[in-house]
Amino acid sequence: MRVIEDRDEYLRAVAAIAAGHGPVAVDAERASGYRYSQRAYLIQVFRRGAGAFLFDPIAIGDFTELQDAIVDEEWLFHAASQDLPCLQEVGLVPTRIFDTELGARIAGFPRVGLGAVVEQLLGITLAKAHSAADWSTRPLPQSWLVYAALDVELLPDLRDALAAALDEAGKSRIAEEEFAAVLTRAPKPPRAEPWRRLSGMHALRGARALAIARALWTARDEYARATDVAPGRTIPDAAIVAAAAAAPASKAELGALKAFTGRASRSELDRWWAAVDEGRTTEDLPKLRGSGEATLPPPRAWADRNPEADRRYKAARAAVVARAEELDLPVENLLTPETLRLVSWEPPTPIATETVGAVLASHDARPWQVEETASRIAHAFVAAGQAPAAESNTGS
Repeated sequence: MRVIEDRDEYLRAVAAIAAGHGPVAVDAERASGYRYSQRAYLIQVFRRGAGAFLFDPIAIGDFTELQDAIVDEEWLFHAASQDLPCLQEVGLVPTRIFDTELGARIAGFPRVGLGAVVEQLLGITLAKAHSAADWSTRPLPQSWLVYAALDVELLPDLRDALAAALDEAGKSRIAEEEFAAVLTRAPKPPRAEPWRRLSGMHALRGARALAIARALWTARDEYARATDVAPGRTIPDAAIVAAAAAAPASKAELGALKAFTGRASRSELDRWWAAVDEGRTTEDLPKLRGSGEATLPPPRAWADRNPEADRRYKAARAAVVARAEELDLPVENLLTPETLRLVSWEPPTPIATETVGAVLASHDARPWQVEETASRIAHAFVAAGQAPAAESNTGS
C-alpha cells in the first residue's frame, strides 16, 4: 500500500473510482490526542472494480474531482459522525450513506466496533493495533497503511450482510431514517465555560483559584491551537489544577512547583506565568458554580424539585425501556434520554399521542421514533398523573 500525494496520480485514482461499481467505502484517519485540530491526515476510499486508494489530504488539498465523481453514490462508513466533519473540511460531502456501526446498533448487535461486527458477519478477525496512532506522522509505516486499507476494503461486504440482517429484522426503514439523520444533525454548540471540564477541578477552593485555572486553560488552548498540538501534550490538566491551587506569587515559584509538569511547562514558562498573574489579579472572578449547558436539573433531584415531572419521567422511561427491549434496540437509539427528560419536565397540553409526538419531533425525533414512543409516553404521563389521587384514595 502507498499514499497518493501527487496530483496526477490522484486524478488517475479518481478516474478508476468513477469507473468502479456499487457503493463507495470511505474512512478518514485523524491524529486525536496528538494534534489540536481534528483534520484528516489520511483518507481511504474503496470501490468494487476499482480497489483501495489512500490519499494524503494535506498534499492533495482540493478533492473537487473525487466529490463530483461519487456525490450521487451511497457512501459507506463505520461511525460516520466521527468522519463527516473532517471530510467536509476538504470538500467531501455525501448525500446518501450507510453506516455499519449505527446499523449494527439498530440490528441489536451486542458489540458494534468494526472488528466485532466484521468478525460476527464476515468471520474475519481484524487487528486494531493502530487505531490510536498519530496519523500526522510522515512517512506512514506500511503496517499502518495495510490497517487503513482494510478499514474500507471490507465495508461493501459488511454493508450487504448488515443490510440483510436489518431487512430480516424488519428494521430497514429505521436504519434509513437514522442514516439520513446523521447527515442533517447540527453540531453541538460550544460549551459556555469549557475550562470547567478540567480534570480535578473539584479539588479547587475559592473563586481566585478558579480564575487562575480559567486563565491557564485559556492560555493553553490558545497555544495548542497555534501550534496544532493536543492541549494535554503541552501541560496536562493536573498541572493547571496544581498551579491554581498553589497560586504562586512569582514566575520563579511557578517554575519551582514540582506538580507543574508537561512538555511545555518550562519552555513556555513566561506564557504560563502571565496567565497565573492574570488569574491572581483579575476582578472578573468566576462564579463558584458554573451556569452549565444543562437546561434541566439532574433526574435525581426531580423528586424534590418537581415531583409531578419525576413521576412522569419514571413512568415514561419504563415504557420506553420496555419497548426498546421488544425491538431489540439500545434504549438511547429508540429515544435520546435528553428528549425524554425535556418532554417529561414540561409536557404538552393536553397530553395526547398527537401533542407528545409533536414535541418529540420538535426535538429532532425521527418519524419512526415518534410512532414507537409517542403513544406510550402519553399513556405513561396520564397514568402518572392519576397515581397521586389513587394513592390518596387508597390511604383513606
